[in-house]
Amino acid sequence: MAARGRPRSFDRDVALQRAMEVFWARGYEAAQVSELMSAMAINPPSFYAAFQSKEALFREATDLYLSTVGATSMRALQAAPDVRSALKAMLEAAIEVALSSESAGGCLISLGLIHPQTQNLGLRDHLRDLRGATALLIHDRLRKGVGDGELPSDLDLDRLTRFFATVLHGLSLQAQDGASAEDLAGVASAALCILPGKPGAGLVLKPRAPN
Repeated sequence: MAARGRPRSFDRDVALQRAMEVFWARGYEAAQVSELMSAMAINPPSFYAAFQSKEALFREATDLYLSTVGATSMRALQAAPDVRSALKAMLEAAIEVALSSESAGGCLISLGLIHPQTQNLGLRDHLRDLRGATALLIHDRLRKGVGDGELPSDLDLDRLTRFFATVLHGLSLQAQDGASAEDLAGVASAALCILPGKPGAGLVLKPRAPN
């Protein structure tokens, strides 16, 4: 049986990518539906048929962000062989993401919705939960460092987790305020000094790829 209705005349994945870029650059509340549709190159009937609402689109956009560019810092955290290099790699990746777009400074999950209107409190809670999931990954890596004997057993893991989560999200805010790669690397290097044991080398950032 043939599919009912007219077939889509646009690539949904491409449209979602473009929507993510608008949200990343503008934040949820500042991004207007008309602006999103223009960037996605679709009309209102197609927009609502494919994505239902601006809120539903934003949730999909954050999922896309976390599965692509936003995943780099957590992948770096989990891939490094020891806890100090893992945290260093996490912060280095976060800096690269924060500076990866001239128009979208910072992290979508950190800065996408700061002071929401009442009707958007559900999205605020959604982003808070996503940030909490990041903190859990940091906590797990620190706990592994304790188990591997790289960190002392009496370390306050909850406090240290909150510290590194704060630095991670703070780097995005500093990037949005115009901090340079060198400025952010200095902040990250200072943060690593809080870890017990021998300090590692400062962060070495890769050159930014042209947009």
